[in-house]
Amino acid sequence: MSPVISIAILLAAALVGGMIAHRLKQPVILGYLIVGVAVGPHALGLVGDLALIEAAATIGVALLMFTLGLEISVSQLRQAGKVGLWGGVAQIIITLLLGLVVGFTLFRWTLPQSLLFGLIISLSSTAVCLKILMERGELNSVHGRIMIAILILQDISVVAMMVVVPLMNGTLQTVPVALGIAVGKALLSVGLTIISGLWVLPWLMGSIGGVRSRELFLLTVLVLSLGAALGTQIFGLSAVFGAFLIGLVLRESRFAYQALVEITPLRDIFATLFFVSLGMLLDPGFMLEHWSSVLVVVGTIIIIKFLVVFGVVRFFGYSGRIAYMSGAGLFQIGEFAFILTQAGLNASIISAQFYSLILASAILTMLLTPLSISFASWSYPRLARVLGSSTPPTKQPGASFTAEPPEEPSRVVLAGYGRIGQNIAQGLQDAGIPYIIIDIDPERIADARSSGRPRIYGDASNPNVLSHADLPGARMLVVTFPDPIAVVTAVKTALQINPKLRILARVHRTREADLLKAMGVIELINPEYEASLQFLRRVLATSGWEESEVKEILPIVEKEGDLVEFNPDEEV
Repeated sequence: MSPVISIAILLAAALVGGMIAHRLKQPVILGYLIVGVAVGPHALGLVGDLALIEAAATIGVALLMFTLGLEISVSQLRQAGKVGLWGGVAQIIITLLLGLVVGFTLFRWTLPQSLLFGLIISLSSTAVCLKILMERGELNSVHGRIMIAILILQDISVVAMMVVVPLMNGTLQTVPVALGIAVGKALLSVGLTIISGLWVLPWLMGSIGGVRSRELFLLTVLVLSLGAALGTQIFGLSAVFGAFLIGLVLRESRFAYQALVEITPLRDIFATLFFVSLGMLLDPGFMLEHWSSVLVVVGTIIIIKFLVVFGVVRFFGYSGRIAYMSGAGLFQIGEFAFILTQAGLNASIISAQFYSLILASAILTMLLTPLSISFASWSYPRLARVLGSSTPPTKQPGASFTAEPPEEPSRVVLAGYGRIGQNIAQGLQDAGIPYIIIDIDPERIADARSSGRPRIYGDASNPNVLSHADLPGARMLVVTFPDPIAVVTAVKTALQINPKLRILARVHRTREADLLKAMGVIELINPEYEASLQFLRRVLATSGWEESEVKEILPIVEKEGDLVEFNPDEEV
């Protein structure tokens, strides 16, 4: 079959699967995975050129990680704090050990097979989680930042795992030397990337930008991302980490936004092929024949990974909701499981049946991830009410901060201390208006403490936390979370405590805006919409309009703009 026909069939199938998933109000990634199973060689067999599809899928993952590097700054990764680094390390080690024990005692596998199983399940899918977080607009949420930080650390750890796996069936004496060489290659690769980002990239991008050719600019960005992926792969690192690293470096340049705009459509097409190709790997016949073994392995993986991630995030001082969402998002096996499993098969550590079992389990956990995250968002508020669980103001490890509500009865309760929340807090302080901050991120609460600002650590959607803010005596509640689910839940809980409370809420999408309006919240702030009004004000003023004329036209625009203020298809 012609490669063009193969890709055309896959894209058409992805379109059908994505549309069906969207109509059913499910993440489109779920439609891609399922339609991949249908058109794959183990089902309808419409596409047979797997080598071509695998190459296109690899490009998709590389571009996905490259754009992540462009969107996530070093400071944002640093906001994840210790949970991103030490929490990620702890998650890998604990999951590996539990997988080793379960494989050896429950499944009766050999020690090398059990160790390989532990390595495989310690990794989650960066591509799947990243795509879901983007779709849900939760990339900058607290649990989103934690998940991304842990996923990046997992991708880095693949370097050591790829060294260890081929040696597991022989002597382990050469492992320290091999690991030392791998670490040296990794450090050299990172160093070269940073050096190129500081000296080579600005010159190269400036030269291309000076030509004023969009085609050449896009081609340059594409070559940079794929070249970095290939370079790190040569040095023994994962290709996706190289693409992420070059994106992170490029983000600090003045070309970052244009690069993101140009590469995003191409990324989405190739990423679609990646998710469809994952579905193509699933063999329904094997699942039907060994359904009991597959279900047991999948159930074991989900339980182990959910509990480990939940426990690690909780240990580092985050609330039950953040730990619950993180666990629900990271319980799947990652795409690197296929590479590790193939390496184990080549080293004669595992059998073909073991390989198929891990493959089926990986695809199933990926299929369940979009449903799991949606269920977690829906179920946690109800679960918290039933169990009476709370995230009360507590002292967190490494930071002795406490709730310090002021005595004034007419204060403002500020839920969320990100960039918007910090600016609001500074404005309230300058205006002499009493306020108190509520945030679920220990790092941000530590910042508030260092600034001497009144704060409460905890989940603003939890009634026990809000009770410490004395909402019945509050002037108003301002909710600034970027996480749309957290905004809706916090508003609902606050109105249960004080139905007459005046609330200002941040919102990005139509469905959340409709929910909040139905609750009686009239003051909704869309940062993008407000920015557009400021742009219009400046444009009119620069065009020679008098200030009085600008003041007359803006109310008209605001009234008419209410129809386009919230775009249901735009995920922020």
